[in-house]
Amino acid sequence: MKAISGKICIVSVVTLLACALIYPVWAQAPAGPQGGQPQQSAPPTPPPAAQNPAAKPPAQAPPEAGVTIAVDVPVVTVDVIATTKNGDILTGLKKENFRVLDDGAPQTITNFAPTDAPITMVVLMEFSGRAYGWFAAYAKYWADALFPNLQQKDWVALETFDMRTRLEVDFTQDKNEVRAAINRLYFPGFSESNVFDAILETNERLKDVKGKKSILLLASGVDTFSKHTLDQTMKQLRQSDVTIFAVGLDKTFTNYLDLHGSRGAHMDYLQAENQLKTFANETGGFSWFPQFDGEIPGIFQQVAAMLRHQYSISYTPGNGAKDGRFHKVKIELVAPDGGPLNVVDQKGKKQKYVVYAREGYQAPKSGVGD
Repeated sequence: MKAISGKICIVSVVTLLACALIYPVWAQAPAGPQGGQPQQSAPPTPPPAAQNPAAKPPAQAPPEAGVTIAVDVPVVTVDVIATTKNGDILTGLKKENFRVLDDGAPQTITNFAPTDAPITMVVLMEFSGRAYGWFAAYAKYWADALFPNLQQKDWVALETFDMRTRLEVDFTQDKNEVRAAINRLYFPGFSESNVFDAILETNERLKDVKGKKSILLLASGVDTFSKHTLDQTMKQLRQSDVTIFAVGLDKTFTNYLDLHGSRGAHMDYLQAENQLKTFANETGGFSWFPQFDGEIPGIFQQVAAMLRHQYSISYTPGNGAKDGRFHKVKIELVAPDGGPLNVVDQKGKKQKYVVYAREGYQAPKSGVGD
């Protein structure tokens, strides 16, 4: 089996006798960093462009990758972001400032580091008849706000979806290539938006990518004809190590409906907003629901800043974590002596804070998949 590293993962047993097999990576996929070590500089390994065989290969030649060998001990790795209630990111935290609870039981942190690995991001954008107005009005705002805040080493891909998902640009470090693809989009073919299917297809493409990986979801959140249900989507996301940042379009639509005296579709968009919040919360990300175009630059600057200022925490669950259950993970901030951590602003005023991390993980069953 593959050992998956990233936002949160379970490292499964790999039989040492099988370790002689070495698998080549796809020729056009650059190799990725391994789990949050600051000194690493190798680019992440994008998934194969199965939907786009003509995709242009990256400028850097990918080194070959091999099978990761793991011992018979499950390890959980969580990437964590801490901010004040006002959204200011807390930097300079140390290992002793974190407490990890697995199903309420304190755990011993075995590895801790600020993550400085390259970002691997898929911009997953709804391009349907429903979202076209928002896209046309705001695409330039979010592109101009997001890309200047990414670094040269970061990888970005662009996907759009309505009834089906389309890979517009495979992983590239050339952000202008993504800008050009956005400018080439004209009129959507359908009004439907199969958001559940689009999330799961994108999540599957990211499955074997190493390091910091995320989906930036721009969507109304309303699902029409997906083959998968919300429950199926959540189950697969809980087994994943991908962080979802969601920007919802529902405020734009509900404001329009209010302006024209129609309230019939409000419930659909309220449910959609709740779904987007759930996707983000469960995966350790964040969600925004702008009402005005002036909010757009700040949102996308925040996305880049959150990805850039993460802490990677690893531990070995005391219970073995091979019971097939969903385990709740809670990350707390504490002072070095174990007491409450006091955070103050430049004026010495005490600040409340929030910790963003995955809500848990789905443990494998003992003997299954070993």
